[in-house]
Amino acid sequence: MDSLKKDVIISIKGSSTVDGETDTVELITQGTYYLKNGNYYLCYEETEATGFEGSRTVLKVCAPHKVTLLRSGERRAEMIVEPGVRHHCNYDMGYGELMIGVSGSQVQSSLGENGGELLFSYAIDVNTSLASENEVRIQVKECQS
Repeated sequence: MDSLKKDVIISIKGSSTVDGETDTVELITQGTYYLKNGNYYLCYEETEATGFEGSRTVLKVCAPHKVTLLRSGERRAEMIVEPGVRHHCNYDMGYGELMIGVSGSQVQSSLGENGGELLFSYAIDVNTSLASENEVRIQVKECQS
């Protein structure tokens, strides 16, 4: 089944809460979806709407409850979200890279051969001070040919 590779429509809704204020970003884009070594991968180009224009994002979904985000290009990042675990990650905030703490609270995936949904939430801290609480909901659907 590792031969799965499809062009997909990716709907992303992300919310970030900082100091009680919530900001939501929604993006619908085309990307690539594939299975490799038992893990699902989702690849897409970032846009101005997300603030990461000029970057490419790859999400690796490791069953059952771990998501790794790798962003390359102008704004690089590496982030691991795993419930109950705090990972040290590099994140380019636009004015240089920061070492941040990423504490995962949940990862839920119904991803399968024909797409599905992925939900993950996490908190980001800088120097152990809470910076934001975040939730990302992603829907993956095959492109209609």
